[in-house]
This record gives sequence, C-alpha cells and structure tokens, in this order.
Amino acid sequence: MSASTTPAAPQVVAAAVIGAGTMGAGIAQVLAQSGIRTVLFDVSQEAVDAGLERIEKMLQKGVERGKLNADVRQQALECISMQLDLAAAVDGCQLVIEAAPEKLELKQSLFAQIGAVVDDNCIIASNASSLSVSTLAESCPHPERFIGLHFFNPPPIMKLLEIVRGAQTSDAIVEQCRILASDWGKEPIVVRDAPGFASSRLGLAIGLEAMRMVDEGVASPTDIDKAMKLGYGFPMGPLELTDMIGLDVRLDIARHLAEELNADRFATPKGLRERVENGNLGRKSGKGYYRWKDGKRLD
Repeated sequence: MSASTTPAAPQVVAAAVIGAGTMGAGIAQVLAQSGIRTVLFDVSQEAVDAGLERIEKMLQKGVERGKLNADVRQQALECISMQLDLAAAVDGCQLVIEAAPEKLELKQSLFAQIGAVVDDNCIIASNASSLSVSTLAESCPHPERFIGLHFFNPPPIMKLLEIVRGAQTSDAIVEQCRILASDWGKEPIVVRDAPGFASSRLGLAIGLEAMRMVDEGVASPTDIDKAMKLGYGFPMGPLELTDMIGLDVRLDIARHLAEELNADRFATPKGLRERVENGNLGRKSGKGYYRWKDGKRLD
C-alpha cells in the first residue's frame, strides 16, 4: 500500500506508552489529560510505580500552581493504568508511543514485538531524539504507520512536538498526528528523518559549544547560560538544559550525530565525558554543570 493511499487511523481513544521513565511518564500524562485511556508499560513493578508517582507529583504541582483543577487531575489519573506485559499493554490501542532509552537494538526489539501484536490500523510512534525513524520502522510489518513523535522534557509543559516523517510514513498518518498534537495542546513541526532531526541537531550544537566554553574557562556555566537567556531570549540556558536532559543522554546523542554526520562540530567535549565517567549526570544525580537537590537547582 502506498503512502498516499494508506487509510487514516481511527480516533485515538486508547493508547500505550512503552517505558515509564521521565519521558514516558510525562507522555502518558499528556495523553491522559486529553481523555485518552492510557496504559503505561515497563519491565518491572518498581519502574511503573515510579512512573505513576512522577505523574501524580506533576499533576499535583499543576493544581497547586493553579494550572489545573482537582477534577482534571482526578480524571487524568483515572485514565491511566499500568502493565508489565507488553502484548496486554498494546492490546486494542490505536496509538503506541515508545519512550525507551536511546539504544537502537532495544528499540528495534520492542518494535518487532509491538508490530507483531497490535491491530493493523494502529499508529506506532517513537520518541527517539536522534535515531533514524526509517531504520526503526523496518522492525514493523507496517512501516507506513510508523512515525516519530519527539516530545520535550517535561512533556506536560513543553509545547513543541516534533513529528518525524520516516521514508515510508504515509501522508495520512502525518496528518493524523498533526491533529492529535493540537488536541494535546502541542505546537507540531514536521521534519524529514535526518540525523538529529531539527531540534536535537540545533540544540545540541549550541549545548556542546557552551560545554567547550566551560572547558576553556571562557565564563562560568551561570554566565554562559545568562548570555543566552538575556541576549537571545532563551527560556533556559544550554548548560542548565543539559543538566535537565541528562549529561549521559547528551553524550550518547553527540556521539551518534558525530558518527552519522561525520562532523567535528558534534565531537564530545572533555568536560562532558569526564562528568559522565564520574557519575555527574545532571539533575537526576544531583550534580552536573550545576548542583541539584530534590529536582531544584542549588547554584
């Protein structure tokens, strides 16, 4: 079936999110807040429990800040269920979004399993931030229904949703995802499947240069971030953002883009490598380019 003749997906009333980490939990919250029955899957009870706890905390913060009312919070929680069995998690879903770690072999294995059991009209999406959507789609029997849906951290707050069209993704699926993004309160952009897409490629280039400036003693992390916030209108500086994303995540993406694009501009700075080797991964470990406690910056 050609991309132009693929029938549109049905209305999404049930979805599954594969991976209950920071991104997976946040994506599940976005779907649940829009009224979609959402199953959150991971391989252990501890992981799904932690994911649900993240969602509960984010929703409660929304209530405390006046962004949500208590009824919306409760309705969202009622839309979420947890599952440790992958086939059961995706059963009857019109949309499955993978949010597993950025490892090609892991994602390929998941998509092979998902593609074997979902309905033929199910949209299968990846939250990959740098891996090729077209390559991931090869693991599925219906690559025309495969697409990249790249959310940003934290998904319930960040408005951007990067829709990545794979080599065989149908026009109908792209349009369906545009509509879904708007329904979720997101601002979608559509990009071709190219290394780093648009957002990761641009954002990482700036972030790596900021890291090199720290290594060279040009300025402190605080002043480098202040330069971008006050001089260019960035809501968050590139080094604080790196701490939020995770230094290990940025290191993996930089290595991937350096290889895919054969580009020195994505060479990994010494300070980044050393911090990761020492376990200083950013906010999640308590230290990166800044110090953190309970998710809040100390300096």
